[in-house]
Amino acid sequence: MRTESGSAGMLVVAALIALVWANSPWSESYVDLWHTELAIRFGDGGLTMDLHHWINDGLMVVFFFVIGLEVRKEFAIGELTDRSRVVVPLVAGITGMLVPAAIFLALNPSGEQAAGWGAVIGTDTAFLLGVMALVGPAVSTQLRIFLLTLTVIDDIVAVSVIGIVYSDGLSLGALGVAALCLVVLVVLDRFAVWQAAPYVLVVLVLWVATLESGVHASIAGMVSGLLVPALDPRRVDVEEAARTFRAFRQSPMPGVQRTARRSLTRAISVNERLQEALHTPTSHVVVPLFALANAGVDLRDGVLGDALASRLMWGIVLGLVVGKALGIFVGAFASVRLGWGRLPQGVGLGHTLAGGALSGIGFTVSLLIISLAFESTRLQDQARVGVLLAAVLASLAGWAAFRFSARFLGQTDAALPRTLSQPVDPARDHVVGPVDAELTLVEYLDYECPFCARVSGVGDELRAHFGDRLRYVTRHLPLPVHPHSELAALASEAASLQGRFWEMHAVLFAHQDELELEDLVGYAAEIGLDVERFMRDLDDDDVHRHVAHDVASAEESGVRGTPTFFIGDTRHIGPHDARSLIVALEQQGVGRPIG
Repeated sequence: MRTESGSAGMLVVAALIALVWANSPWSESYVDLWHTELAIRFGDGGLTMDLHHWINDGLMVVFFFVIGLEVRKEFAIGELTDRSRVVVPLVAGITGMLVPAAIFLALNPSGEQAAGWGAVIGTDTAFLLGVMALVGPAVSTQLRIFLLTLTVIDDIVAVSVIGIVYSDGLSLGALGVAALCLVVLVVLDRFAVWQAAPYVLVVLVLWVATLESGVHASIAGMVSGLLVPALDPRRVDVEEAARTFRAFRQSPMPGVQRTARRSLTRAISVNERLQEALHTPTSHVVVPLFALANAGVDLRDGVLGDALASRLMWGIVLGLVVGKALGIFVGAFASVRLGWGRLPQGVGLGHTLAGGALSGIGFTVSLLIISLAFESTRLQDQARVGVLLAAVLASLAGWAAFRFSARFLGQTDAALPRTLSQPVDPARDHVVGPVDAELTLVEYLDYECPFCARVSGVGDELRAHFGDRLRYVTRHLPLPVHPHSELAALASEAASLQGRFWEMHAVLFAHQDELELEDLVGYAAEIGLDVERFMRDLDDDDVHRHVAHDVASAEESGVRGTPTFFIGDTRHIGPHDARSLIVALEQQGVGRPIG
């Protein structure tokens, strides 16, 4: 149930149920159900909408809120923190919307049908990823990242189109209240409010104000999600959580339990906590319920024939199936050839064609826009048939493109490399243990990374277990998010020139919150280095080249974070505590060392 393919499966089942129900002898009950009115009253005021609008204008706001949360996290601490990685998917995302819209408008240049152009610009991310899990490569992590980055742009534009183009009868007073809510969210972010309740209350008020303003509420969900802060766990909060948990273990009383729970909650950003709480109900309840309410097209009495003969339906089908694949592929190809950026490591142009084809599954966003773009039931039915047909054809086109890429282009997967690109070289690498040991453990580390500090003694534990059967090797990967990590890496290499690498290594981890230049000079004196030589060596070209070489080898080996371990020449996937690494090393068995 937690897999993307499972979520996509539920979406398909809900759509099929809607189609069967709408074409059954009980089709009137399907229509009547969604026209059932529901009201929430507070004294003389309240909200009254039919069930269909509660789903489209209410529950779907939660869906777009989760998308906004995911986008904020990606820009704050995820893949999009490196802006250079955004260029290719940004260009591909834009062309992947312009080309479908152009194809649709070429077939429907005027009249009421032209209003449906927005139905071909969006992609159903959940459906896309679910189908890719079924028909794509066995390992497609990098392609998934590329497509998620692309759909970030897609979602922002699609929701903006919904909120601006398909809104009418604007109320300035309600818009003022909505704007004030956005200001409050910014203030909560600025003052680092970590409790979820204030954000949720403001978002609820924002949703009601947006409903009353005449702007479609989906934009409220997306924008409010973008304003909920996402942060990496701070070391001080993690340590405080650990301290209070130990206190509860020693004294399991209600007051201590509340304190421990509060500190554990605070250690994780409110953005990630809300995602964790909402992702499953959104994927497995909200989106399937939306499909059930919107995919039920009564194809009887000539509706299907009417749709197949309409330019509106074919504009949607060709826009989604041909336009998305062509637009995304051309955008990615052009931006790479022009040198604007590069595809993620492990992703080929064949993958972009296949991913672009799957992006033609517009489903959720397309159906929502159709319900807003057309008042005529006839046009809505024609457009919905086009969206459903496009979802089937896009899935088949993606499957065919993946098979073509694997067979003729050799692009069998879309994952990061898992093999150590640069073999261990005892002449330059820092090695503990016999250089010809039968087992090898390589660690890429960052001296300012708290997780590296937590496992900094793992090499000693493993050496105690394996003895001379194991050699432990360290390499540098100072991460951009840690401002002092590169200087610390240079300090360790400068100490190495005086034969004190491991002494400096231990001191840096012991004081990873104090890595300013004056601190490093003090550590150099503490471990008995010639301080003047140490200062000169910090600027030595060979020292800088050593760190740069390690960083380049990490990139080539598919390393994206620290700590990352290689068992032999294969990247270790999974926990990196001593016990897990011992099991992985024992599974490797007796082998020849690398290098």
